[in-house]
Amino acid sequence: MKNKNNCPHCGTENKINARTPQEIKALESRINRIIGQLNGVKNMIAENRYCADVLLQLSAVSSAVKGLSSIIIEEHLSGCVAQKLKDGDESVIQEVLEIFKRFG
Repeated sequence: MKNKNNCPHCGTENKINARTPQEIKALESRINRIIGQLNGVKNMIAENRYCADVLLQLSAVSSAVKGLSSIIIEEHLSGCVAQKLKDGDESVIQEVLEIFKRFG
């Protein structure tokens, strides 16, 4: 039986990030703003608003998601990836390459 803290993909034990409560709160705030923006887009569509206005809001949502992704990528590289490389585990390089392919 897999431990709930194991990575659901590779099974690596304790593949969790050690974020501080302040870091978690900041990330949750960003996510809540994104959710608010998406709800705004949903309302704009329900109100049959002008397409260009909806597209501008969608662009803002996209930028916000990219900003959140950048923070998570930076955390991953400076924390998880750096530690694995220090431990001599170069398999993490392939993982990073796969992540970057998805963001390309």
